[in-house]
Amino acid sequence: MIDGWLRVLINLLIWPGLLSGTVLGWMLLWFGRKITARLQGRQGPPFFQPFFDFWKLIGKKTVIPAGVSPFVFYTLPVISLLSVTAALALLPVPGGSAISFEGDLVLLIYLLEMPALMDILAGYVTRSVYAQVGSAREAVLILAYNLPFLSALIALGLQLKTFQLAAFAAAPVSLVTILTAAALLLALLAQLKINPFSIPNAEQEIVAGIHVEYNGLPLALFELTHALEAATLVGLIGSLFLGAVSPVWLKVVVLLLAAVVVVFLANGIAASTARLKVQHAFRFYWSWGILAAVLVFCASLAL
Repeated sequence: MIDGWLRVLINLLIWPGLLSGTVLGWMLLWFGRKITARLQGRQGPPFFQPFFDFWKLIGKKTVIPAGVSPFVFYTLPVISLLSVTAALALLPVPGGSAISFEGDLVLLIYLLEMPALMDILAGYVTRSVYAQVGSAREAVLILAYNLPFLSALIALGLQLKTFQLAAFAAAPVSLVTILTAAALLLALLAQLKINPFSIPNAEQEIVAGIHVEYNGLPLALFELTHALEAATLVGLIGSLFLGAVSPVWLKVVVLLLAAVVVVFLANGIAASTARLKVQHAFRFYWSWGILAAVLVFCASLAL
């Protein structure tokens, strides 16, 4: 029993949890910024910039807006961080299978929704007009990008006759796997607020979006949550291709290569596109998103 709880704690705190997820998330965010900078003819930040940004925010004094509950102000980023940490620990990566059970995909989806919900609440509790606009946009985007995201995972689960993440990682790569990965990549752009779907935090329009009134430690926790989200979503896509290889070290290589490819594609799209309006983004996901969902379901039924 003690050994089992110890392995769960290792999953949550070390691999693939908080510690490794933070390092991987920061590296992915740095790599994305570097790609964007190079495509735009700029130098880009050094690889340790995300860590410096986080450390700088921790060192700043936290100023809570007048009339805002300090408890709520601090609790929302903490819930976001805990939720995405738990989601990360569920990923079926090599050496991280301590938390695995039938239906863990449902729990993963629930946990991944929590940061977005906390963002929406954060925008409204701070009583900022700019933050509330960002929250409203985030709420609309959730309804939009979840269409391809949920449909793709459900279709793959129906084909494999299970909703256990370990089965997803162990399944051989097929057409359904590739289409599922493409649909998840489509949703990832909005989940991570990358152009052309960086609508809730559009600096040129609404200053800093949802987190405009956040600062200091609470903002640092939101930024850390964002890094962990990147690691979780990219890791989820990468885990779909682990069934193609057998040795553990090769699975790790495949996971890292998939992460690099996903980040390169996402930031290549971001650098070459302009920000959409929220109604255009909604229309995009409910047209092309439906098409992606139909393709995945047709492929799963055919196989």
